[in-house]
Amino acid sequence: MPSQNRTNGISSPPNGAIGGSDGHWKRKGMPSPARRSVIRRTPPEELHDLICVGFGPASLTIAIALDDTLTSSNRSEILPQSESNQRPKVLFLERQAEFAWHAGMLLPGAKMQISFIKDLATLRNPRSEFTFLNYLHRQNRLVQFSNLGTFFPLRVEYEDYMRWCAGSFEEVVNYAHEVSQIVPETTLAGSSKVCSFIVRSRDLHTGELKSHRAKHVTIAVGGKPLIPPSLPQHHPRVIHSSKYSTAIPALLNDKERDYRIAVIGSGQSAAEIFNDLHLKYPNARTTLLIKGGTLRPSDDSPFVNEIFDPRRVDDIYQQPLEVRRASIAHDRGTNYGVVCRELLDCLYAKIYTQRLLDPNEEEWQHQIRPYRKVIGVEDISNSSERVRLHIRNSSGLYNEGNERCDELLEVDAVLVATGYVRDAHEEILRPARYLMKGGDKPGKKWSVGRNYRVRFDEGSVCENTGVWLQGCNESTHGLSDTLLSILSTRGGEMVESIFGQRNSVETTNGVS
Repeated sequence: MPSQNRTNGISSPPNGAIGGSDGHWKRKGMPSPARRSVIRRTPPEELHDLICVGFGPASLTIAIALDDTLTSSNRSEILPQSESNQRPKVLFLERQAEFAWHAGMLLPGAKMQISFIKDLATLRNPRSEFTFLNYLHRQNRLVQFSNLGTFFPLRVEYEDYMRWCAGSFEEVVNYAHEVSQIVPETTLAGSSKVCSFIVRSRDLHTGELKSHRAKHVTIAVGGKPLIPPSLPQHHPRVIHSSKYSTAIPALLNDKERDYRIAVIGSGQSAAEIFNDLHLKYPNARTTLLIKGGTLRPSDDSPFVNEIFDPRRVDDIYQQPLEVRRASIAHDRGTNYGVVCRELLDCLYAKIYTQRLLDPNEEEWQHQIRPYRKVIGVEDISNSSERVRLHIRNSSGLYNEGNERCDELLEVDAVLVATGYVRDAHEEILRPARYLMKGGDKPGKKWSVGRNYRVRFDEGSVCENTGVWLQGCNESTHGLSDTLLSILSTRGGEMVESIFGQRNSVETTNGVS
């Protein structure tokens, strides 16, 4: 489905919603966790079988798939490398202080745009204890949820479900640990082969530097907020959408004040924020700046949703490079720069009401300005509370005679919803670049096989050793790579690839 890691942004809480004073929903208390996982903590000085860098949904599904496998009756068939009385030695290192998923975008009434059937376990194993339905059952809400007649839970409930799952693995997760490097380690006498990796991290509470060793390392750290280069990267009044719910209440702390707020972006997150601001600050004047001519709807029709079928990954990976690039570009309208129809209808109704009351658009409290690009931001010398935006207006209406038209807009805050960049693994793996397949060259990026295993130079790494990338392989594995829809299936594939006997032969697919 489109924007499957986002919400529909309709900010009209149903009866019984739990609202916080800062305007975003809060759940009272923590969910009682699922049973304790059979995976146990390994002494830090020992060699681990697997260390996962990051403990978001991608790593969580690996943990769930491994736990399901270890408790299954056919464990020996799936994990032939593991003796029946020996558990894999696994550790997860997570930068956040606790499990959280898009905490900055938990908006009132926002729902998932992905069916609960595509949860962290069901498509791989409907009988898993970690399904969304079992979560509802354990929380005594299964009947009540069924009465809603929907496949799309509230976003706050889905995050609560993931927290419930994550609670089972507390013993093997080090929170507040930021990984900086993965360093190859040669341990066999007389051999230059790498048979393990040193994972270096820093305890964010104490500042202590730590090192752990592992045969396999998975990198699943998610995306880094992307702020366009024309905007200041670290300005207190320029805020990325990922921090919206957590940063804005402190910055704009008077809900009755007539703030001036700009939102940059044309996708789901930008539209959600623009809509939510109307409720959070009823007297504020808001401006949505979009680079195109209009907001466009996402395509969530059944045939298009086939794009996110886990079985499609094989086909996408095997496609010739140019065919795959064209296919991904053609399908981007399912997830990027688009807005769900329900939210579009809501926003259009608000714009229409303004037009009904006042035909002069310049006087509207909430404006959508198309063909706009912010080309600069400056502090206002006589004000510490506002910044001035320099905006390039490319619409034909203001460019008669091919004359450039720039605009100025003074605002109290700038909300930037321009997506994420998913390249953190490049820096983390810098010490291993000498192992790159084909040699290290300036500007060269890491590539992976179909099974997500990093391609090292032939013969440089032991067969039972590897690094695996998750959530940063869209160019080779398709649009679903960064989304929730394939996670349960992919988690099982990862467990088989690392601990089982899945074919690890890498197929050349034009990736250099």
